[in-house]
Amino acid sequence: MNIEEYRDYCISKPGATEGFPFDDKVLVFKVMGKIFALTDVDEFKSINLKCEPEYAIELREQYEGIYGGYHMSKKHWNTCENESDIPDSVMKKLIDDSYELVASKLTKKLKEELKQLANN
Repeated sequence: MNIEEYRDYCISKPGATEGFPFDDKVLVFKVMGKIFALTDVDEFKSINLKCEPEYAIELREQYEGIYGGYHMSKKHWNTCENESDIPDSVMKKLIDDSYELVASKLTKKLKEELKQLANN
């Protein structure tokens, strides 16, 4: 997956926005204001994605290219290397999982707004 495919995939999610809240090289994707994915746009070597703690451990055992989130909570975030043993289809599923996990933790009001966006 190249950076354009990654960006297009993330931004296509309902309620997704992109920005550079930390500096001019870390591209962050949020759903309704909450981070679900981020990467370094200059190097695009890996993607940080939110993950259920138990599943995160399973993934780290299954793929050499997945390890505890770089500069993130290692319990809740994985870093997924782009040039590794992770197929693009799995990478997209992990992006989906991260998005859904973050969306599921939104307030009732934000979930309702997101539902309306998804239906438009």
